[in-house]
Amino acid sequence: MILLWQDSALGRMSEGIQHPDLSKFLVIGALLFSIGVAGVLVRRNIIVIFMSIELILNAANLNFIAFSRYLQETGNVNAVAGQVFTVFIIVVAAAEAAIGLGLVIALYRNRGTVFVDKIDLLKW
Repeated sequence: MILLWQDSALGRMSEGIQHPDLSKFLVIGALLFSIGVAGVLVRRNIIVIFMSIELILNAANLNFIAFSRYLQETGNVNAVAGQVFTVFIIVVAAAEAAIGLGLVIALYRNRGTVFVDKIDLLKW
């Protein structure tokens, strides 16, 4: 009975879900990246734009971790580089969020809006 379960399509799908390969992580990373780019290009609210940038950075993190795991499985000695890059990106994202939200609060206090097309500080 167990042999029939493993040979069926449902058994292979269950095995693929429990042990995903590199391509599944790359597809999810590409989807996150696409949603982030669409959010940056379409939205006018600067807070949503910052959230979209965070999605882009998280897509890069997912790809770095996926390749790091793939390289560890193949026995490569440089497999830790993806994890180091991910920690660096998380630090940069935290700094970007802190400084960016501070700038958003300052712009809101001066201009009364958080919409990008309404902020024209460089115009006289």
